[in-house]
Amino acid sequence: MATRSTPTERQRRLGAELRKMRLAAGATTEYAAGLLGIDRTRLSNMESGIRPFSGDRIRTLACNYACTDKSYVDALTAIADDKERGWWESYRGTLPAGLLDIAELEWHAVRVRTAQVMHVPGLLQTEDYARAVFAAVLPALTRLEVELRVAHRMTRQQVLQRDKPLAYVAYVHEAALRMPYGGIEQTRQQLNHLAAQSERDTVDVRVIPTGVGGFPGAGHALLYADGVVPPLDTVQLDSAHGPEFTGAEAQLTKYRSHLDWMDDAALPQAASRDLIRNVAREI
Repeated sequence: MATRSTPTERQRRLGAELRKMRLAAGATTEYAAGLLGIDRTRLSNMESGIRPFSGDRIRTLACNYACTDKSYVDALTAIADDKERGWWESYRGTLPAGLLDIAELEWHAVRVRTAQVMHVPGLLQTEDYARAVFAAVLPALTRLEVELRVAHRMTRQQVLQRDKPLAYVAYVHEAALRMPYGGIEQTRQQLNHLAAQSERDTVDVRVIPTGVGGFPGAGHALLYADGVVPPLDTVQLDSAHGPEFTGAEAQLTKYRSHLDWMDDAALPQAASRDLIRNVAREI
C-alpha cells in the first residue's frame, strides 16, 4: 500500500490505537511485523499513520494480541476499511489540515460536546458572524483565506442537518454572547439564530451565566467527540498555532470532568434560550 506524506488525524489515531494495543500485549515490533509478513520499519510507519492498515491485518493483530473487545476491534476495522472521500477533502491544499481534521472528527462522532468562552460555537454560527470571527485573527488573513474558511465552516454545519443529525451539546459562556463580532446588528442576528438552532431536537445549547464566576479550563475552547466506542473518544483544543487533538485517557478523563462541571453550572435549556434572547434585545 502507498505511503502518505501527511496522514490525517483520523489515520494517525488508528495507527496509535494499534500501537497501544501492541504495547498492552507486551508485543515487540519484530513480533507484530512477523505476524503480518512485513519488516519492522513498515510496521512502525503503519503505527504512525504513514502507511494504511487493512481491516484483515487489524483482526490478525488483535487476535494475536489477545484483544477481546470485539466492539473496539470492529470500530478500528471500520476506520481502516472506510475508503469514502469526505466533503472536506475538497479543501485539502487550500486550508490548514487541522481544520479538515475537525470536520472529519465531527462527521464520524456519535456526539459532540463543545465549550466556548469567546464566541458562539462554529456549528451554530451565521455566515456574517463567522466572517467577522475569521477577520479578527492574527496574522491577518487575506479576503480569499477568510472566505474559504467561512465556506468550510458553513459546510461543516451539514452534520446537524443530515438524515441522522449529530447529537450536539454546546456550553457557551454569557461573555461570548456579548462579544460584538461584526457589530451590534450582526451579533443580534447571530444570537437570534443561536436561539432558533437550540430548538432542534438534537441540539442542546446551555449558557453559563457570568454570575457563576471562575470555572475549570477558563479561556479554553474545547471540543469533546464521542467515538463509536469510548476508547476512540477524542478531545480537540484550539491553540494559536492550530487545533490540537488527544485521545489519551488521562486527558479524556480531565476534560469529561470539565464538561460535567459546566453541565452542572449552566442554565437549563429553556432558561439558556431566554437569556440568549434577552441579550439580543439588550445589546
